Amino acid sequence: MSDLEMVFDPLPPEALSRLVNEGVDLHNVAATGLAEWYPVGLFLKSPKGEWAGGLLGSIWGGWLHVRSLWVAAPFRGQGHATRLLAAAEAYAIERGCRAATLETHSFQARPLYERLGYEVFGTLDDYPPGHAKYFLRKTLAAPRPSR
Repeated sequence: MSDLEMVFDPLPPEALSRLVNEGVDLHNVAATGLAEWYPVGLFLKSPKGEWAGGLLGSIWGGWLHVRSLWVAAPFRGQGHATRLLAAAEAYAIERGCRAATLETHSFQARPLYERLGYEVFGTLDDYPPGHAKYFLRKTLAAPRPSR
């Protein structure tokens, strides 16, 4: 058994979070040989300078992964989420991505994502209790020819 101490810290300093994330990234690159990774961040700002929403994600391995997509309540239903997702997908295609993935819950935006061409490929029932979590994907571009 190791003599390493386990430390619980639900809000770790940025440097510690970066250490863990970079460790995972370095392992993934070593295991796959795929080193190209791009962060994705798109944001909505009102004419008054207020932040009204945004999309966070990353590109790796030919996939766009949307981690978070949010639009503030006063701005919902006006096409802003569609604009954010379309911009992220366009950026991903420019970077050679062939597909995108995201997760949503039954009380979030599944119908929107399905209207935009995403399809459910997995469901986690009762997460949280009484609801479901959905895993969705979408083909962005034709696969590149193999060499």
